Amino acid sequence: MIEDQIIKRGIQDQRVLDIMGSIDRKKFVPEEHAQSANNDGALPIGYGQTISQPFIVAFMSESLKIDAGHKVLEIGTGSGYQSAVLSSLCNYVHTIEIIDELATKASSRLKELGYNNITVHFGDGNNGLPEEAPFDRIMVTAAPEEIPEILVEQLSEGGMMILPMGKEFDIQHLWVVTKGEGGSIKKEKVLPVRFVPMVKK
Repeated sequence: MIEDQIIKRGIQDQRVLDIMGSIDRKKFVPEEHAQSANNDGALPIGYGQTISQPFIVAFMSESLKIDAGHKVLEIGTGSGYQSAVLSSLCNYVHTIEIIDELATKASSRLKELGYNNITVHFGDGNNGLPEEAPFDRIMVTAAPEEIPEILVEQLSEGGMMILPMGKEFDIQHLWVVTKGEGGSIKKEKVLPVRFVPMVKK
């Protein structure tokens, strides 16, 4: 998976490569899809949600330029796979899941696997997590139709956010948002993608 699907497609961050090579993706997908866990594709995890393909996980993780001291907010916990990758790159991950059953399962799974620097929150990711803000990095793993200003506000100066954006059946793109000194914002469109829509309560 690492050699054929990630390195050959341009991912160079050795930390990301090593971490993804050390995590068993089979533990984050339903049993009926375990044989496909290392294929380069998204897989259903129930409740209309998916686990992102390995290349996209690697691309988004590399793009954020995460360091060991960062506090990261993830919107859309899903099965917890991306949370696990992030937690091995940074100091602490807060991750929000809007579907109660997925949040409960992901929290239990991550604890069983020994990830002690992740807190799974059940709630609406559209609101971010103001009580824990600001965040050095924010990753959104479901697609809103426009960049949520409330999440931009929760970025620290010098912080970065990556998110897919666009309507469900239209062309979507990943965007990188960087917050500069004084709150200035830079937005860059980086990759065409397809994500499930960002749900609101």
